[in-house]
Amino acid sequence: MNPVELAAAALGLINVALVARRSLWNYPFGIAMVALYFFVFADAKLYSDALLQIFFLVIQLYGWWNWRRSDRVDDGVAVRRLDYPARVVWIVGTALACIVWGAAMARYTDAAVPYADAAVAGMSVAAQILQSQRRVESWLLWIAVDILAVGLFWSRGLYPTAILYAIFLGMAVWGLFAWRAKLGAAR
Repeated sequence: MNPVELAAAALGLINVALVARRSLWNYPFGIAMVALYFFVFADAKLYSDALLQIFFLVIQLYGWWNWRRSDRVDDGVAVRRLDYPARVVWIVGTALACIVWGAAMARYTDAAVPYADAAVAGMSVAAQILQSQRRVESWLLWIAVDILAVGLFWSRGLYPTAILYAIFLGMAVWGLFAWRAKLGAAR
């Protein structure tokens, strides 16, 4: 097993557990995780996911800044929900971005699984932006990402990462319920 992949997976578990708890401390772990996963995914020829780690680094820094400035509820940041028109825009925009990116990866690279890789990457971008903005809907996207990623990473022989994403799936469901509960308690 690749020790870099194992370290990245361990950091990822800590990161997501802290996000679900709405803890600002998730960000240092997330930054370290994405730095390591860049190399793991590039080595596996999952270029969309490798490039995604660069985006994640930037958005982790933005999220850390944004969460530091946000309102607090008990021991974590306050969360919000998107309105219906915003949900439609996010869904359509994310779907289009995934299709376009997948087509570009299929045409211009030797990506192993361009469309599935682009779907994981595109939905992850949307989910991470929404999570940085403390939107409950981010967890729904993470659930979709995790379901797709488990199969993708397993098929590429990234077994620790596939297992990590299976665990992330459970954590995303937990995060969704935890954030919805805090949303309801804040009303």
